[in-house]
Amino acid sequence: MADSHTPDQLRLIDRWQAHLDAEFVAKSPRASVDTLTADGTCNHGPVLTGGSGAAEMLAFYRDHFIPKIPADMRMELLSRTVGQNRIVDEQLILFTHDREMDWMLPGVAPTGKRIEAVFVVIIEFDEAGRVAHERIYWDQAAVLVQLGLIDPADLPVSGVESARKAVDQRTSPSNQLIRRAAERSARAR
Repeated sequence: MADSHTPDQLRLIDRWQAHLDAEFVAKSPRASVDTLTADGTCNHGPVLTGGSGAAEMLAFYRDHFIPKIPADMRMELLSRTVGQNRIVDEQLILFTHDREMDWMLPGVAPTGKRIEAVFVVIIEFDEAGRVAHERIYWDQAAVLVQLGLIDPADLPVSGVESARKAVDQRTSPSNQLIRRAAERSARAR
């Protein structure tokens, strides 16, 4: 099947891939910053980590992000929407919590536990095709459940099921938390 993206959209995809390669393949803070605008920003929504501007982003990539990417982290693209000067990726992220990850789990010592989470990444580009803004979101409660830091028994949260539902929407069960709450309510009566 032929690629249905326009040349401008393909240029954005290539620029985004260059940024990802700088972070995850070259593991170079400088190369990562070089893909950004001078005032580029990154925000990890659930924990408010990232930065703004070249100096702050270089320090973030150098001290908090790139050296603290788990050894076995991998990403699987679930969906991608490409618009004018914007890409929105939905990614399944899989890793073993083998190191301190202050960019995602500030203050949490390595647990050795396996994590599956869905990340939504919104990337905005300037007119020259440089990354101007990255906003990244994930279900932090689902990650904390998988790490054993939140007990989901009495809370409306799930663990790995959240990511698995995103990957397999047809056969993964729905409404489990509603049923669990109803059962808990019935037992309390």
